[in-house]
Amino acid sequence: MKVASKLIFLLRDPDGLVASIADALHSNPKSSLRRLEESFELSLQRYGIKEEKASGQLIHFVDDDKDHYQVSVLLLQNYEPPTLVCAINEVLAQITVETSSTVLTLMVPFVVESSKLKGESKSLATSGSASLYGMQIGLETDVAQAMAAVTQKPPLSLQILYEPFACFLHLVRILKLPTFVLIGQRSRIPTDKTLGGEVETLYNIGELLASNTGLCFTRDKIKWTPTKTSKDTQEPWRALYG
Repeated sequence: MKVASKLIFLLRDPDGLVASIADALHSNPKSSLRRLEESFELSLQRYGIKEEKASGQLIHFVDDDKDHYQVSVLLLQNYEPPTLVCAINEVLAQITVETSSTVLTLMVPFVVESSKLKGESKSLATSGSASLYGMQIGLETDVAQAMAAVTQKPPLSLQILYEPFACFLHLVRILKLPTFVLIGQRSRIPTDKTLGGEVETLYNIGELLASNTGLCFTRDKIKWTPTKTSKDTQEPWRALYG
């Protein structure tokens, strides 16, 4: 699994919210970078999982002049636990092998329901990159340092009750991968009133990723609309409790 030293790692969620970031990232018109897409599929048999594989897409921005991978975007399919942690671990293990001779920077955005952020007394309502939390893990790289300068550091009291985030955080710490995690908020149930705020969060994340990788991010190419989850449609009794 060949990837660039600057790697944006996207974990697909059921709504396709974070995945829409990949659609809006593209090369700068003034650069010589071309976009190259491929799929990947990794066996999970060593975890005792035979029915599923760790699969997804890779988007590379390649310098034609030097045939060099400048930036890669990895989009991992959505999985439920316990397959989730196995799939993430297998992908990270492959990345570690392939980038052992280079200084890798992982950039990983999460957009988490506000109800899953415990111990936070205020909403991230400011404009621009300052509306995002930024968390550095492992070796500090130039990219991580630049992103940390324009994001909020999470307070020590903050708990993020989101399993994909917890799995990823645990694994990159074990593997000691230089990682910068971006955390934005979303409403629990998307509505017409909250849609604009969530697109704004995606835009802030995309702009920050693009500005630190030499890419461009186009707001109009954010292909996401809110959808009702199975919980919304199959549990009408919840309406009795407001």
